[in-house]
Amino acid sequence: MNILNAVIAGVAASLVFSIVLAMAPRMGMPKMDIVNLLGSMFSAKSNQALGWTMHLMMGIVFALIYALLWSSGISGATWVGGLIFGAVQWLVVGMVMGMMPMMHVGIKSGVVKAPGLWMTNNGGLMAFMGGWVGHMIFGIVIALVYSAF
Repeated sequence: MNILNAVIAGVAASLVFSIVLAMAPRMGMPKMDIVNLLGSMFSAKSNQALGWTMHLMMGIVFALIYALLWSSGISGATWVGGLIFGAVQWLVVGMVMGMMPMMHVGIKSGVVKAPGLWMTNNGGLMAFMGGWVGHMIFGIVIALVYSAF
């Protein structure tokens, strides 16, 4: 496992994922502002720097997990491996979204709307599909960038 490659891949994939999220409303998808959601986790007022930091750090952590799994022989750092890992990641992360109100200051204070399971409170099936496709793109970018170095 190459830790530096995984970190670079995690940052690159997080930035690509952020671009996909920014484009989502222009493609008929609901707005999925993960940076604002993360930035308001500890305060009713959103802190964009904190949101971006958390978003990028989570991307790095997931890239490290992907790399660890790939290096232990589970799938491979190919676009198919990234696609599968990204899809599975969305299924897990989407469930965590449903638990966010228990630990999120912005949601508890009523400033931020609770996303619900797989962000379905933020656009129903379209939000689910947008998150799913976004995470699959995230996984593919991790695999391609990780294997490129």
